[in-house]
Amino acid sequence: MNAYTDANKVGKDNMDNALRSMSAMTKGFQQIAAETTEFTKKSYEQSAQMLERLAQVRTLDKAIEVQSEYARSAYEAWVSQATKMGEIYQDIAREAYRPLESSAQQNQQFAQNMANQAANHTN
Repeated sequence: MNAYTDANKVGKDNMDNALRSMSAMTKGFQQIAAETTEFTKKSYEQSAQMLERLAQVRTLDKAIEVQSEYARSAYEAWVSQATKMGEIYQDIAREAYRPLESSAQQNQQFAQNMANQAANHTN
């Protein structure tokens, strides 16, 4: 009977840990959505500002300068955002794995205990 109680507890703990893991993933995905929305908004605003500046230039050299500045700043912003998103994804993976790691250790211990009990019954 003790084995059944232990199995039930392990199963419940596994479910709780799975829910914690999913909660961490959900929070992370919400953060990704918010970051992506903010980045898109800023990119749109910067594009609109560049078009306004481009419409005011009088020479080809100035147009090339405005476009080059925009391309450089857009690239730098993209690299920065990509780095930030990579860090967020790493955090999501780490936080989502943490509860599952606990379950894996608990399951390993439970399996070892069951194997020991089975060995003791056969002796």
